[in-house]
Amino acid sequence: MSINQTGLAAPAGASAAIANARHAEHRRAALRHLVIAVVSFLTLVDLFATQAILPSLALHYRVTPAAMGVAVNASTFGMVIAGIAVALLSRHIDRRRGVSLALALLAIPTVLLANAPDLATFTALRAVQGLCMSAAFTLTMAYLAESSDGEEIGAMLAAYITGNVASNFVGRLMSASIADMYGLDFNFYAFAGLNLAGAAIAYAGLNRCTAMGMASTGRGSSLAAWAAHARNLPLVAAFAIGFLILFAFIGTFTYVNFVLVAAPLSLSPMALGFVYFVFLPSMLTTPLAGSAVRRFGVRPTFWSALGVAALGLPLLVSPTLGPVLAGLALVAAGTFFAQAAATGFVGRAATSDRGSASGIYLASYYAGGLAGAALLGRVFDGAGWPPTVVGIAIALALAAVLAAALGPAAPARDAAADR
Repeated sequence: MSINQTGLAAPAGASAAIANARHAEHRRAALRHLVIAVVSFLTLVDLFATQAILPSLALHYRVTPAAMGVAVNASTFGMVIAGIAVALLSRHIDRRRGVSLALALLAIPTVLLANAPDLATFTALRAVQGLCMSAAFTLTMAYLAESSDGEEIGAMLAAYITGNVASNFVGRLMSASIADMYGLDFNFYAFAGLNLAGAAIAYAGLNRCTAMGMASTGRGSSLAAWAAHARNLPLVAAFAIGFLILFAFIGTFTYVNFVLVAAPLSLSPMALGFVYFVFLPSMLTTPLAGSAVRRFGVRPTFWSALGVAALGLPLLVSPTLGPVLAGLALVAAGTFFAQAAATGFVGRAATSDRGSASGIYLASYYAGGLAGAALLGRVFDGAGWPPTVVGIAIALALAAVLAAALGPAAPARDAAADR
């Protein structure tokens, strides 16, 4: 016999049944988190993996670092377009099928990249990749915001962002290794296989975890929801912050590749892949972002994350490898932590149509990546690496200023309230 919450004795068999039910629920929750992390990994693995082979691609196409950097990051242009489209149409798209279809279609431009004849074709195919990746990303984020309760959404978002971090690390390492051993073309074939695996796992795994319901069919048009978002000043600030976070991240991890392979560091392509072990600390710290926001608030958490990233910037201009690696680790940990905090804030701060809010945020986020590749690429080509790092610092400083507008988010609502 045992005592239950009412103070009455409960039969031992009933206590065992309750314990077994709780254990089963914990296992189901762990499975949900694992599937979300894997889907995130396979959704975004193409986005940054190609950055690990930027110097080799620049040599292959005989172009400048800035031209190749813009071409590789053209995927962010596609992600902006898809983010806006999904924000407008999200309430009409079945989540599970949409994610699976987007990942299956992603394999097509990935395969075609293996034989892109010129830089213009390469750039166009990267943009198409971005369309597919962003559709899958945005639909999954909208689903998490709509189907998770206030307690679970933080853990689910942390799982998704952790998968994102892992895709940065493992994807870059895989890309550098495969391209070095088997060539650039085989690298893209291998990633096309990962795209198809992501489609299969999203269709089967998400379906088993929880029903992927349709998006909100509440009153008002999508444009009315956008107008409501525009009046929500903390939400608008979060959109701008997302822009600046990826601006700084892309500026760092695109052009540092050319610094690492040049004198005095002179890393080989294979060694360049191993540099991305700097993302390992981020895999450990990013899942803690939700807990940090709950304990300290979104603004202190965000400012602390940006401070960590800023501490790494002076190290990036060192002529020796150790300080540069330390700086990259700090920038990665800080920006990923800030991204996790901002993403969670958007889901809580939106007062209507969370799907469109997620789409607008991601469109702004990836627009920042494209701007970072283009603007900082011109600085890198014209003035070198130290002035590029100054540009990254300015972006982080502006994000810190905007974070002052991130007041307390609206209380988390039940998923049913958005359906």
